[in-house]
Amino acid sequence: MLFDLKGKRRHVVQGTYLLLAVLMGGGLILFGIGGGTNGGLLDAFKGGGGGSSSDSLVQKRIDTANKQLVVNPANRAALAEIVRSSYQIARSNQDPNSGTFTSDGKKDLAQAASAWQRYLNTNPAKPDPTLANIMLQTYGQFGLNQPANAQKAAELVAANQNTTNAYLQLTQYASLAGDTRTAKLAGQKAMELAPKTQRSSVKKLVQQAQAAGSASSSQTGSGGSGG
Repeated sequence: MLFDLKGKRRHVVQGTYLLLAVLMGGGLILFGIGGGTNGGLLDAFKGGGGGSSSDSLVQKRIDTANKQLVVNPANRAALAEIVRSSYQIARSNQDPNSGTFTSDGKKDLAQAASAWQRYLNTNPAKPDPTLANIMLQTYGQFGLNQPANAQKAAELVAANQNTTNAYLQLTQYASLAGDTRTAKLAGQKAMELAPKTQRSSVKKLVQQAQAAGSASSSQTGSGGSGG
């Protein structure tokens, strides 16, 4: 994990994500950019629904998928089911106001992440972009807080959607992961895909995402913790 959030640094990074959510989410709504994207940054702030009975049904799907994996450990459909279902259960353990997951919710997110990595290890020719969207939320700051893994998921989403919104997300996660080159290229692509009348606004969002990511990395590095 790139970020070991403790004390003041934790609040700095939280503020970074909240600020980006307001700027990017608000900007995308105001300027009508990427309205057709499925999932995305602001999904992290929506509370999970469902209850114990629905969770029980979802858990049965996970159990069935795990049985299928015993027979065939590389069963992509079963792995994808575990990703989707584990995330669905995790959402029922998510605060609808803050977007944060409980410890139980994070256990389910970890299960989704494990299945996702196994899914990727099967080397699919074209990884499922819907699953990649789920992993953006799973690896996000309110979830497992793993910016580098979130960046990889964002790259898959951007390649599939090819929208300003998707590349803004990639700019954000690459910046937070410390990958300045990818952040720069993604920002350029986001501006390139934006309508000419909106490029100035998109440019500001890109600059904000890059600057906030650099600030978070700097704050984390200043703590003196290695590795």
